[in-house]
Amino acid sequence: MDIMGPAQGSYGLKAKGEKAVDGKGNEVVLFQPAKDFESTMDKVFTVLEDIVKKVNGAKIEHNKFSISVHFRCVQEEDWANLAEEVQVAMQFFPSLCLTQGRKVLEVRPAIAWDKGKALEYLLNALGLEGRADVFPVYIGDDRTDEDAFKVLNKQRHGLGILVSTAVKETNAQSSLRDPSEVLEFLQRLVSWQQAQASSD
Repeated sequence: MDIMGPAQGSYGLKAKGEKAVDGKGNEVVLFQPAKDFESTMDKVFTVLEDIVKKVNGAKIEHNKFSISVHFRCVQEEDWANLAEEVQVAMQFFPSLCLTQGRKVLEVRPAIAWDKGKALEYLLNALGLEGRADVFPVYIGDDRTDEDAFKVLNKQRHGLGILVSTAVKETNAQSSLRDPSEVLEFLQRLVSWQQAQASSD
């Protein structure tokens, strides 16, 4: 929900979007489909922060357009109470939705936006959509990444890679076990690209 990239782009590509200046004074392009929710997210963060403070091991993270309540370090017998208090608080914010991930509760604006739509936006904004010389690769480890995998499947062009040690149902075409395998894959991809460039 918070996409930022360099205004100049790379390889002569210039992204389309709202121009701004980042913290270092560089001109950037922003795309924030949930921009109108910024003050609401600040309010709900304050409310949830008070709840989280009372639960030993719970942590809260403000990600500008989403809020994560982590309960990985919370005693198992306290999980239900924490979730219930968060759900009660969320009733006062009907424009937001609450979802649960792996030992995390996530609060997001209730808008039609997901990682698949973000991928489509990036390909379009960079002028890369439908180009035969561009092969999108999307790597993800969460169920929210499934929307991006579906986009690549629908386009029949690109590669979705799930990162997981467990065998699970996915829309990704391939899988890697952990971040070290992701690093190795990316290094091999760069080496292959460099070899292709030097042979041309």
